[in-house]
Amino acid sequence: MTYQQQELLADYGRRLLADRLTTGTGGNLSLALRSENIIAITPSGINYNEIEPQDISLLDLNSGRHLKGLKPSSEWHLHLALYKSRPEINAVTHTHSRFATTFALLHEPLPACHYLIGVAQAKEIRIAPYATFGTEELARKTVAALGHDRCILMANHGLLAVGEGLVEAYNTALYIEEVAELYYRARSLGTPVLLSDEEMDEALIRFRSYGCKPTTVSPDSCKAPAIDDEGQKNSG
Repeated sequence: MTYQQQELLADYGRRLLADRLTTGTGGNLSLALRSENIIAITPSGINYNEIEPQDISLLDLNSGRHLKGLKPSSEWHLHLALYKSRPEINAVTHTHSRFATTFALLHEPLPACHYLIGVAQAKEIRIAPYATFGTEELARKTVAALGHDRCILMANHGLLAVGEGLVEAYNTALYIEEVAELYYRARSLGTPVLLSDEEMDEALIRFRSYGCKPTTVSPDSCKAPAIDDEGQKNSG
């Protein structure tokens, strides 16, 4: 695990606050370096603005044993379980973002109200059952509910997004929070018109074909795609 990767986690922790995806010390981020059987995860109970790269906690990917850095996030069981069950993912973003968590409190999935739901490679953002934070029970229930999706709401808790790299996982969380806010606002005015299964099928196909697939976790290895009104990647 390189210093650059630890620095990346510290940087994205600050982004959680800047993008209003959490407050204080809520939520957590991690990366898996599978070639070394290591997980890097944000530390427990420290404001993201105060986290230095050397504070990032390193765990054994197989056993969860703490190897280096500060005490890991209380949700390390969840991150470990996700990496073990989904060998194609290498990053996890867990947020307490306001609008997504509002629907998690209601135990209501986010339906296909906007094509951006497709960033999660799903037609809706489903709900994982509640369990006490930081427990193996929460890890089991969330992993089972997530299945092969890339994002899920955690009942009475928050949002979870996964990806091949941190850019993908983080931006999925960011876009789904935007959808949650739009859905909240639309429902306050009336009844949102949902996209059909056929329309979401088309959106999912489009989402599978755009955006880069990072092979490293360099901050510049994959820029977040700008999405225009037609769902196209905008490089300008």
